[in-house]
Amino acid sequence: FLETAAYFCMKTKMGEKEVSPHSFFSIWHEFSSDFKDFWKKENKLILQERVKEAEEVCRQKKGKSLYNIRPKHDSGIVSKNCSN
Repeated sequence: FLETAAYFCMKTKMGEKEVSPHSFFSIWHEFSSDFKDFWKKENKLILQERVKEAEEVCRQKKGKSLYNIRPKHDSGIVSKNCSN
């Protein structure tokens, strides 16, 4: 624990000899909860941007026809019988 506290440059509070786990984890808890909140907000913004892009792509594809309709050619049995 003390090596981890030293790695994060934790300093002792006034009147304490070493960094206590309570002081370290109270700061860590604040950091992790803030990080989680920002993470959720950022993911929400990214999701909204992707939804807008997908809607735009759908609008563009609806404007263009995905298939072509060709006129019907008279080349079946019915057309041969009718011409006689």
